[in-house]
Amino acid sequence: MSKAFAMKAEGKPALVPKLRFPEFRKAEGWKQVPLDIIADRVTTRNQGGDCTRVLTNSAEHGVVDQRDYFDKDIATAGNLEGYFVVDRGDYVYNPRISNAAPVGPISRNNIGLGVMSPLYTVFRFKNNSTDFYAHYFKTTCWHSYLRQVASMGARHDRMSISVGDFAAMPVPAPSPAEQKKIASCLSSVDELIAAQARKLDALKTHKKGLMQHLFPREGETQPRLRFPEFQNAGEWEVKMLEEIGRVIRGASPRPKGDPRYYGGSVPRLMVQDVTRDGKWVTPQIDSLTKEGAKLSRPCPAGTLTIVCSGVVGVVSFLAVDACIHDGFLALVDINESLASKDFLFHRLSTLREQFERGATHGGVFTNLTTTGVEQLEIAFPSPAEQLRIASCLTAIDDLIATQTQKLEALKTHKKGLMQQLFPSPEENEH
Repeated sequence: MSKAFAMKAEGKPALVPKLRFPEFRKAEGWKQVPLDIIADRVTTRNQGGDCTRVLTNSAEHGVVDQRDYFDKDIATAGNLEGYFVVDRGDYVYNPRISNAAPVGPISRNNIGLGVMSPLYTVFRFKNNSTDFYAHYFKTTCWHSYLRQVASMGARHDRMSISVGDFAAMPVPAPSPAEQKKIASCLSSVDELIAAQARKLDALKTHKKGLMQHLFPREGETQPRLRFPEFQNAGEWEVKMLEEIGRVIRGASPRPKGDPRYYGGSVPRLMVQDVTRDGKWVTPQIDSLTKEGAKLSRPCPAGTLTIVCSGVVGVVSFLAVDACIHDGFLALVDINESLASKDFLFHRLSTLREQFERGATHGGVFTNLTTTGVEQLEIAFPSPAEQLRIASCLTAIDDLIATQTQKLEALKTHKKGLMQQLFPSPEENEH
């Protein structure tokens, strides 16, 4: 189409997607209608407090049980009478903003009857076929409108939008046939993503179970499962970690943020860079100058690091030369005739509970000490058995990495597809 948009009779631009299915390519552009033309606000209160299932709308997971999401009830039974009753199929807007939802998320309730805080806005479409809008509200096409109508006096972590302005939000209204086609396409991609995620979770669960059998339980010196060639090899030898290598702590230049030390070309590993499942980590969040690096703890690529502050015991390798924050310990100068680095990575990854028990707890902070980790006792098999175990688990790690890449590729594909299938009002104005 030569123009980015088609003009409607009333002079307002109609939205035209960049990508349309063949049967709709000659159809007119999408009209926009205020939300309250096709949906009604839901304000039914939980009078008497009869419903006690409290729901929340998270940016990442959508509408979920509050207890499942927070691992506890945030609301108590005594204050639920003022909550809104939310039925399956209703849509919920959470005004709390985050990196994942910069104007707050809008999600469809797919899990059933519950109640929600009156801080949320709940609405119900007049038509029951709403799959199209479930996908639409996962785009950013509606974000600019909410930014325009949000109150300037809003809290920094919450959008403040009047009931009338929210109800007037313009939303696209293509023909029911085109809505159905788009929703069906994106739902198929969602099913592929969900299947891939289940496959990945199954691999991670398999690895976790295997590690429980390949390494001795606490207080024991032989594993439950051994490879055939090592079944008669006897007990593993217990050693302190300080016999294997040297434990050092990361360091941070002071004062924090000083331009003499921060913002240079030397990457610095932060706790936020690390995930529980990440074996190799590249620092992304922070960097130091060369002067700052002299006041920190430079480590070469391949250094084995352990989170020692906060969520202690998460183990990973540095993927690049970098400095490490003081929320890390590193195991260096490893005597590889006694222990291979790959074996150590997998073995230490099984000791989260021991690390947590050995940590010091001061207020909100949990810390592992250098001495505590140095004196950690670990059972080690022969170098040959270490290599066999590490090779097996590394092969599974490689499978997990491959499947993770496939999952991310599917998510990227869906994101790109949505950008093509849903026209942005701003783009159609140019």
